[in-house]
Amino acid sequence: MQTMAATSTTSASSSPSLFAIWRRHVALCSSPSPPPTSSFSSPNRCPVAGAGAPVLPLGIRGGHLLLPSPLLPAARKTVATAAAAASPPADSSDGGGKAESAGISRTVQLGAMILVWYLLNIYFNIYNKLVLKAVPFPYTITTFQFASGSFFITLMWLLNLHPKPRLSLGQYAKIIPLALVHMMGNVFTNMSLGKVAVSFTHTIKAMEPFFSVLLSVLFLGETPSLLVLASLMPIVGGVVLASMTEVSFNWIGFWSAMASNLTNQSRNVFSKKLLADKEETLDDINLFSIMTVMSFLLSAPLMLSVEGIKFSPSYLQSTGVNLQELCVKAALAGTCFHFYQQVSYSLLARVSPVTHSVANCVKRVVVIVSSVLFFRTPISPINALGTGVALAGVFLYSRFKKAKPKAKTA
Repeated sequence: MQTMAATSTTSASSSPSLFAIWRRHVALCSSPSPPPTSSFSSPNRCPVAGAGAPVLPLGIRGGHLLLPSPLLPAARKTVATAAAAASPPADSSDGGGKAESAGISRTVQLGAMILVWYLLNIYFNIYNKLVLKAVPFPYTITTFQFASGSFFITLMWLLNLHPKPRLSLGQYAKIIPLALVHMMGNVFTNMSLGKVAVSFTHTIKAMEPFFSVLLSVLFLGETPSLLVLASLMPIVGGVVLASMTEVSFNWIGFWSAMASNLTNQSRNVFSKKLLADKEETLDDINLFSIMTVMSFLLSAPLMLSVEGIKFSPSYLQSTGVNLQELCVKAALAGTCFHFYQQVSYSLLARVSPVTHSVANCVKRVVVIVSSVLFFRTPISPINALGTGVALAGVFLYSRFKKAKPKAKTA
């Protein structure tokens, strides 16, 4: 018995106690870098439940019992945050490249649309002026132009080049006022073009910003900034200066162009509002198409009541006009009229009103210069100065209208 006790005592002293083994294991699990020679340095020596959470050895085939740790949620969050910070950032070159490519494509598309808009407008003004010289009936010419547009629109819908609109009576009721001002705006423009030079008509039409501000104040309650109001001064002054020295000046042509400004600006404001209405399902092409067909239906009775039937072959032959040449020019003018206005409406739906106004200002310069060169319109230095001042005022208006007031800091 004594021998057995001695043997047992010797064995207990030569082997570490269970408590000593547990303390050593805790120290190894808590240490950041355990010694490589340790018997506890295997990869699975310490399955960490939390940041440095201790484990209790069971002594059964080296298994370990995970102790519950209050640091478990924080540890997982810390590990996830560290992993996210350590992981390399996602390669945004593809997304950025696609966005840049889409931006370039959109810019090219808008530039092409503006170029087509300018060219069609130039040819429309030239051919339209030639037709109005031969047949000075603005209501009849306007009706013929809307008839040409209605023909192309019907062809577009029949060939399924664009989906046909399905509108309710309420939607038609909203478009009728737009069609009315659209029709009257073109009647007034043709009246002005028939009485004065193309360049002078477009000089007067440079006053569109003045009417835009006026309509915004009266109907929208907007208060323009001082810079915007200041930009209207060179516009009005330039038009007055050009009118005083215009060779072809005529009061009917002058007031017709002014009335065209008023109606066209009203149309643009209400059209933009209708296109921005999310409840409406109309796109820009169908809106313009329905407006054109409605304008034709509204202009035909007006033409018959004011001018009668003047575009008959018998009447044209009695005036000595070359019927075939006139019909070709009228058809070209009607075609250019329809497509340039459709491109203009498509642009209005894709860009802001300010951008559209700037592009329209540049277009007016191009049309004035091209008409002066084609018709060899005599222009005095003062007349050219007035036109230039008015167009410069339009450019300033566009820039000041685009600028947003800075937010006031507390």
